[in-house]
This record gives sequence, C-alpha cells and structure tokens, in this order.
Amino acid sequence: MEVHEMPETGWKGIVKNFRSDFLAAISVSLVALPLGLGVAAASGAPPIAGLISAIVGALVATPFRGSHLAINGPAAGLIAVILSSIYSLEDGSGKTLNYVLAAICVAGLVQVLLGILKLGKIAEIVPSSVIQGIMVAIGIIIFSTQIHIALGTSPKGKSTVDLLKEIVTQIPNIHPVILGISVIGIIMLVIIPKIQSRFLHFFPASLWFLAVSVFAAYLFNFFEPHTIDILGKQYPIGPSQLIKIPDNLWDAIMYPDFSRIGDYRFWIAVLSISLIASIQTLAMAKAVDKLDPYKRKSNLNKDLIGVGLATAVSGAIGGLPIITVIVRSTVNVNNNAKSKWSNFYHGILIIIFLFLLAPVIQKIPLAALAAILVYIGFRLASPSVFKKIYEMGIEQLIFMVVTIGITLYSDLLWGIIGGSMFTLLVHILLSRMSFGDFFKEAFSSKTNIYSNKEGDFTLQVEGIANFLKIPLISKLLNMITPGSKVTIDMSKSRLVGMTFMEYIVDFLKMHNAGGGKAIIKGLDSHVSSSPFNKALKISLNSFTTASSPRQIRLQNIASENSYQYTKHVEWDTSYLKNFHFFEIRQIERKSNCIKGYIKDFKMNWEVADVTFSEGAAFTAEVFNTTVMVLKLNTKVPVFSIEKEGVLEKIFDRVMAFSGYKDIDFEMYPDFSKKFLVMGNNEEEIKSFFSKDIINFLESQQIYHIESNGEALLIFDKFKLARTDETIKFIEFAEELAEVINVKEII
Repeated sequence: MEVHEMPETGWKGIVKNFRSDFLAAISVSLVALPLGLGVAAASGAPPIAGLISAIVGALVATPFRGSHLAINGPAAGLIAVILSSIYSLEDGSGKTLNYVLAAICVAGLVQVLLGILKLGKIAEIVPSSVIQGIMVAIGIIIFSTQIHIALGTSPKGKSTVDLLKEIVTQIPNIHPVILGISVIGIIMLVIIPKIQSRFLHFFPASLWFLAVSVFAAYLFNFFEPHTIDILGKQYPIGPSQLIKIPDNLWDAIMYPDFSRIGDYRFWIAVLSISLIASIQTLAMAKAVDKLDPYKRKSNLNKDLIGVGLATAVSGAIGGLPIITVIVRSTVNVNNNAKSKWSNFYHGILIIIFLFLLAPVIQKIPLAALAAILVYIGFRLASPSVFKKIYEMGIEQLIFMVVTIGITLYSDLLWGIIGGSMFTLLVHILLSRMSFGDFFKEAFSSKTNIYSNKEGDFTLQVEGIANFLKIPLISKLLNMITPGSKVTIDMSKSRLVGMTFMEYIVDFLKMHNAGGGKAIIKGLDSHVSSSPFNKALKISLNSFTTASSPRQIRLQNIASENSYQYTKHVEWDTSYLKNFHFFEIRQIERKSNCIKGYIKDFKMNWEVADVTFSEGAAFTAEVFNTTVMVLKLNTKVPVFSIEKEGVLEKIFDRVMAFSGYKDIDFEMYPDFSKKFLVMGNNEEEIKSFFSKDIINFLESQQIYHIESNGEALLIFDKFKLARTDETIKFIEFAEELAEVINVKEII
C-alpha cells in the first residue's frame, strides 16, 4: 500500500512543500484565468473584476482559512445572485454596481461573524436536493443570459423565462461569425477532455479555446469597426465585441457605495450573497476533503472567516464574492499540491499573467467567454442532472424541481427557503405523523450515543432522521474516539432523509479512512422509492428486494465455483482509496461483490461493481464499472500500466519534466510500444516485469492495472462487466497470480 506522509506545517512546511505547491498552482492559475474573466462578464461586472477576485481570494483567504487543498476565487455559482442584486438595486444613477460592491463587503463581514460564532455547519441542514435545485436554477440563469451573447443576438427581456423564450424568436438575428466562434468553442470544451492525450490536457480546454478565439479575432479583424457580408446580409464586427480591460490596471479598481444601506433590498442582496456563498463554500470544502490524499479535514468555521474576509476586501476594490471552487480545487489535488499555500501561489501567478498577458486578453472575443459559460450553465442544468436525481428517488426530483421553479420566479434566497419548507412538508406527510409529533421526534433526546468497556460506540438513532437532526448528530459524532469501532443503529428510525444519510455515510468513510471501523445497521425494514443507497427511507414491517437477472447470474457463478457473493451495498470501500486511481475520485458505493481465494498461491481476490464520480461536485460525471482487486502474497513495486497512444509517445519526449515518465523496457520494444508503464522506482519496476509477466500481458486483453504495493487493481472500461466478462476477469487474475508466483519462486 502506498503511504502518504503527512505534509509538514508552519514555516518549515511552506519551504519543504514549495515545489509541489507551486507546480500545482501553475495549472490552477491557467484554469482560473478564463473562468475568472467569464464569471465577471456574466455577472454584469467588468471582466477584470473576476481576476481581482481570484487574486484577493488567494492572497487574503489563504492565511485565515481552515481548508488544506481548496482553491478560493469567483465562481459561476454566484453569477445568478450578483445579477439578481444588480436588478434589485438598479436606480438609474449609474452607481448600481457600486451598491452591489457594498452589499458584497457587508456579506463578507456576515460570513466572518458566522465563522466566529462557529456556525459553519449551518449549511449542512439545507436539504441536498434543494442545493442541487439551486445549482440547476443557477445553470439555467447562466445559460439564459449568455446564450444570446454566444449567438450575437440582442434580447429585449430581462427575466430568465423571457430570455429563454427569446432564444427562438431571435434566431433570424443570429450573427454567423459569433455563432461560429461559440460552436467551435463548445465542441472543443466537450471533445478535448474526452481525448486520451496528456499533450492536450497540459492546458485546460478553455485555454485552448481562448487561443483559437484570438486567432478568429485576427481572421475577421475584430480590431477595426466594419461589416461583413454573409448571404447578402451585413453583420457588424468590431472592438465592442472584444474583452475590455483598462490599459492602466489601477483604473480597474472600483469602490463600494453604502448609501443604500437603509434599503431593505440592499439587505436582501446581503443575505442572498452571504447565504449562497456560505453554502457553496462549505459544500465544496467538504467535497475537496474527500479528494485529499492525506485525509485531512477542513475547519469549516475558519473557512467562513477566510472567505468572508476575502469577500469583504474583494468588494472594497471592485471584485466579486469569494468561495471555494471545486473545479480549480480538483486541478490542485490532481497536480499533487500538499498545502493551502498553493492557493496563495496561484494568486501571485495570476498577477504575473495579468501583467504579461493583458494585451492578449484584450483580443479575446466576448463570445468566447459566453460560450464557456453556456457550456457551464448547460452542465449545471443538463438532462443528466435530472436523471441522476431521479435515480436517487422520485421525491428528490420533486424537491429539486420545486426549488428550481421558486428560484426562477423569485430569487435564490426564496428558492432555498421555499425548497427547504416544501421538503419538510413532504417529510411530514411521508412519516404519517402530526406536525407536533414530527418535530418532537426530529429533535428527540432519545437519539444518543453509548460506549462499552472495550471503547466501542453505538449511536442509536430514533424517530425522524432528516436534515433537522444533523446538528444533534454532529454533536454526538464528535464524541466518538478516532480509530474506534462504531455501530450506527437506525432500527428505531421512522424516516431517514437523504441529506441525513449523506452526512452519516461521509462520517463512516472518514472514520474508516482514519483507521476506525464504522458500520450501519437497522435499515432492513425500511423502504425507499429508489435502490440508491442514500435514498430517503421509510420504516415498514417487511420488505424484500428482488434480484435482477444479472445478479442471479452472478449468484450462479459464485455457487458453481464456491465463491462468496453479496448483492447488497457494502459501505466500507476504504481499501479502494489506497489505489491512486480512486484517491482522486469519490467512491459512492460498492455492490455485487464476488470474493474468492487462490489456494495454491494464498491470494484473495474480489470482483465488485463500483460507482464513483469524477469532476466538479455539482457537475460530476458518475461512472459504474466493475473492478477486480487481487491481494498479493508478497510486496511488489507501486506502478500503473495501460494502453499507450501515439500522442502520448511524442509528449513523453517533450514534457518528461512534468512528472509523466513512461518506463522504457529496451529488451522488450513491442511491450513498450503497446503499454504505458509508470511508477516512481524504475529499477524495481523493471526487475518485477520479468519475461514471463511481459509475455503474459502481451497475450492478453489490455486492462488498466495498478499496484499499490500489496494488491493489484484491474479493470477494463468504465462500464459494468457482463457475466462472461466477469468470468474472464477471474481467469485473468488466476493466471496472473500464477505468473507472479512463478517469478517469486525463481
């Protein structure tokens, strides 16, 4: 198993971790540049405001915050709340943006106060489907405002619904050149991440697109006002369609105007900004913690203080609110950052890039930023999001849709309040209890924690276990000793909400990752509208789940060969996190496990269906795949092996310094051409790959194989294996075990 040594802290840690953190910051800053410009433009602010926000989020938040690998800056999730604030504070004076900056300053101070009062967990009681509904509504709002810029049209409406309607009516007015740039950009944003090429992935897809858009600006001469004739119709092209930033960057600073502080609309803006920013920051901080290979946990109260201070400073000089951003944080983790100072360094790099690239930035068409945001908006509100929520339970889809509707016809603040109240009402109806009894059971003191002489804990959950119970559960879970055995008994619960289940499962995973053993029991008599393991559950007397045809076939395979088979979800997947592939991906569940033992070589194996997510929290892609884990009887080097492509071969020679190094087996050139083998200890890896192992692998189907030193992770594609493919998995593992064992004997 690969062991991660905890990074040092303090000044010594800053020095020791500098190289890793700075290299990660380079990648993060390249992602932050286009996103910062686009978020600001879509928010109705000057594009430079996005870069100001990114810089402040890095330099101000880092010393005060409580997270380790998160990146702070402006994000698409706050576009809607800024636009809403602009509309509500508009008074025709030309100072609307200054009023909004004042609201941003005050909102930041509210966040600081929440952190000081240790109210960082307040966001956890907002139902998860409501949060998802808010994110979908934000995606719709972003899409509706940016699609017209991406099409080159000028809508008359201002509301989200009116803007969506005008997409159709404005079709005759589409600007072909602007549309062409946007279409090319969206195609690049979709295709580049799917191409298995480290050359293309060296820069983010958005940066490749901006480079192409600058070429288009030169091709059609956006720098001089003129018209272009297409099919007999004249279309204007000129500098007004390019990004504008001041030649003197000091002129970009704007100052807040607090003269509307006595207006109730000002305070609605303050509450909306502080609430949405806090919810997103805390949710994203927890998401980044799950990606942290060192299993560190963020101090959410300190996070609120850090981002609150940064937000107040950002608003004071013309920037946007600051939150924890998941896309940039994921890039940070994937590039091996070790401490929070990578966030600080990425701010320094943005300053450098801003001064060096200011002339280039001014040559980027606004349509390019709009296309990026249209893509982001669509991802946030795509049909796959609705499908994903539906698979968690029909009631979750209803909660989300109601939240979306309230938000679109009012604002984000009322969306959260209305969505949460509707969710609570449905919970009451499903529990078949009176209002008084429901709330009595939700806050019941019967839910408690007990320990025995051996130091084992039992958390007895009774009554209503939904989002209202999370503060009590959080307090009880904090009493549990790290590394202990914990049983979470829900047999006496009447209703278990999805938000509550997510909280419990997060604790279970963190506790098990820390060396403890936590299990959940007592849900056998509960039913739900979905097979999703965290779905809302209601207690009944009896309920059985019929096996699917595939599960029946897997059971037959196990019975015929004396293997063990379990179809139910297994909660403990911590051993999979020991593999690098799953270190940076969130495992949601594991089921349909077949376990066996290779007696001749004393090796255990397991084949299981694993559901994991990859990408940003609210736009993460969910994959279902079948993996095999072969537990070896001896230590082996840490390595990974997979199919090698042509672009990778070229890129290996050009970019070897970046940390990607394909180990070349000179004596086996065909093997080196066919496979990409990577690892830190080249000498040990070459010694391990004997002639027999190489010949065996060359004769087999190409799998992804990864070693953590004690076991091998083997899978083919991101899909569930058919039963015949499962049998091939087992045969492959048994033959590989024999080859490895023969090598050890030799």
